Amino acid sequence: MQMSRFLPAIVVGCLALAGVAVSGQGRGQASPASVRPPAPAAVQTYPPELIDAGRTRFAAQCGFCHGRDAAGGERGTDLTRSEIVIQDVRGDRLMPLIRTGRPDKGMPAFQLSDTDLNAIVAFVHEQQRLAATASGGRRAVTTEDLQTGSAAAGQRYFEATCTKCHAATGDLRGIASRVQGLALLQRMLYPGAGRTPGTPPLKPSTVTVTPKVGPVVTGTLAFRDEFTIALTDSAGWHRSWPTSQVTFTIDNPLQAHIDQLGKYTDKDMHDVLAYLQTLK
Repeated sequence: MQMSRFLPAIVVGCLALAGVAVSGQGRGQASPASVRPPAPAAVQTYPPELIDAGRTRFAAQCGFCHGRDAAGGERGTDLTRSEIVIQDVRGDRLMPLIRTGRPDKGMPAFQLSDTDLNAIVAFVHEQQRLAATASGGRRAVTTEDLQTGSAAAGQRYFEATCTKCHAATGDLRGIASRVQGLALLQRMLYPGAGRTPGTPPLKPSTVTVTPKVGPVVTGTLAFRDEFTIALTDSAGWHRSWPTSQVTFTIDNPLQAHIDQLGKYTDKDMHDVLAYLQTLK
């Protein structure tokens, strides 16, 4: 199976986002985020109990921006690659920074005790150590990761694969002006996720259920798992059946995208993204 390791389902949310291949036929180029973090200025070890205390305090005070594992969040940077963390020696840089904040960067000041600060420092350094020794080193997706494709190759791929449903001068006209960066890649791979307000809703999946006894029923898919299939019929009634007692077919308007995930290589994905970025 050639499904890309660049954004495995889930992506994305985000995107949710695993390791970019750095070598191998049909894969994308090495990216900055695929390189291991630099070595710290000094080797530092901390007691496990101090690291654990820091984990709790960091999650409460810092995790909403920098992620619970310090590898970057929705707004905050990846601290395992931060130059300040790499140059810090037992809090000599981190502790003053945490106390004063960085208002120009949107980071508030934190009034914490020395005990709490020491614990946070221990946790951040432990996360940096783990990131530096992790296989592959993938921690986050950067802007540079998204600029390794060929727009010309992406256009050829798009015209051969995507024009049954999409048109560069139709539904995708101006897409790169409305959606940029990682969000555009996520929209390309998972068009049902992360849609912005005002975006026309996607056509829902429909399902046709054939019971062993009784009439065939068609409606909007409401739920499906290994044991149950459920729909909302044209009258608005919610109806469900054990999957073992019926046969059913589902018409998912995004099925082509789902199928395509198993066919993309990293190079294909980067090329198509490069082409989509030209549609402004």
